[in-house]
Amino acid sequence: MMTTLDIDTVQAFLLVAELQGFTRAAEALGTTQAAVSMKLQRLETLLGKRLVERSPRAVRLTADGSAFLHHARALMEAHDRALSGERPARQRLTLGISDHAAGPELVPLLERLHAMASRLALAVTIGFSREVLDGYDAGEFDAVIVRQEGSRRGGEKLAEDEFGWFATKRFVWRRGDALPLASLAPPCGVRAQVVRALDKAGITWTEGFVGGGVTAVAAAALAGLAVAPLARRIAPPGLIDIGPAHNLPRLGASKVMLHSKVGDPAKLAALRTLAATFRSVAAAA
Repeated sequence: MMTTLDIDTVQAFLLVAELQGFTRAAEALGTTQAAVSMKLQRLETLLGKRLVERSPRAVRLTADGSAFLHHARALMEAHDRALSGERPARQRLTLGISDHAAGPELVPLLERLHAMASRLALAVTIGFSREVLDGYDAGEFDAVIVRQEGSRRGGEKLAEDEFGWFATKRFVWRRGDALPLASLAPPCGVRAQVVRALDKAGITWTEGFVGGGVTAVAAAALAGLAVAPLARRIAPPGLIDIGPAHNLPRLGASKVMLHSKVGDPAKLAALRTLAATFRSVAAAA
């Protein structure tokens, strides 16, 4: 008797493999962890093979699961082509991402979005949270990932970051001297928060480095030019938080939020994958 693979179960397997967990896969599919687990069990029963190893801390593919992964992706690509035709008109998903929110999640975000939503053309803009939100309000973006603005309501929380004062071990600053600061240019919200904290603490500061992106700011800190206020999640190796040692003011936490206004099923599915991926990578950072 011929057996037939179910597209929904194959999609669930792919998400579990890509996101390395049932909880994140369930978030991406908009369903429950139990429902995803049942789909995987049905697929394993149908194939007569164990595809994943489950443990309290992680989900890993077995050798059979790794071998099936290639075929599963090919099947989903063929399925998408069958639905849309050989040359489908690709929809565009426009994303705006705050530079201070992107961090190490950006690469896996784009990888998994491409893998799980190959029919969508991605257009990604990196910028200041305020400017990205203004573009979103003006209809320039389908969705944005930004740091929470004080007056902004709504959105979906993706992560909560603790900020610190990051510099190299060889960085020297004597209390009483102006603190050389590496930051983005105005209107960066993180910069504004840092300046307020320093002024309130009565600490004199100076522009040690002004960068056009967080990568440049981190590079300046790594080069020993200045101290950079960064989220712990995105601070690169080689930098340490010197705040406690120098009695610098606490910068507190900042939420990373997803705002979206899409109704198309393909775009909604892509955004669910995006949100699950961001949480997965941020939790592991």
